[in-house]
Amino acid sequence: MNITLCRDLPAHLRDPAAELYWDAFGSKLGRVMGPRRRALAYLQQSMRADHAICALSPNGSLLGLVGFKTHIGSFAGGGPKEMRAVYGRFGALWRMGLMSLLERDVENERFLLDGICVHATARDQGVGTQLLMAICDEARAQNYPAVRLDVIDSNPRARALYERLGFVAEHTDQLGPLRYIFGFAASTSMIKPV
Repeated sequence: MNITLCRDLPAHLRDPAAELYWDAFGSKLGRVMGPRRRALAYLQQSMRADHAICALSPNGSLLGLVGFKTHIGSFAGGGPKEMRAVYGRFGALWRMGLMSLLERDVENERFLLDGICVHATARDQGVGTQLLMAICDEARAQNYPAVRLDVIDSNPRARALYERLGFVAEHTDQLGPLRYIFGFAASTSMIKPV
């Protein structure tokens, strides 16, 4: 597929990016971050354009994106201010508590991927592969020796792609009773030297 990769999320693509991200991750975050309209409002406010690489079609539409996390923030992280603006004080409080249970510390040893998503119409056409190669290039440009990502047990298709591209499982964390809230039982950290 003929695509253009661009560093940073263009401002005019924030709405499609929020929808794409929610379509990819809403099934695991829906009980906590839903309903959809609120989740989209939160994402639109909290997305860091400078923490993404986008795949664009020849006409400029968004085909996919990959976010990353650094010491100054993450693509879809947000904070208490954005959370309160969308969910109110009480809604923000319990949501931040539950979401913190999924958070991984930012590390300085490896470049951290913060979600990858490809539009349904662009799947199986190499877009995900190109985005993962771009994130590895970004890691090298920032002098990281490796990229780390997390994949959930209910997404074997994504894990197969990561393994095909050289990512190796490092360890798996079980969610325990939180699996009933988030809809998956385990998350595996995978590493690829760059």
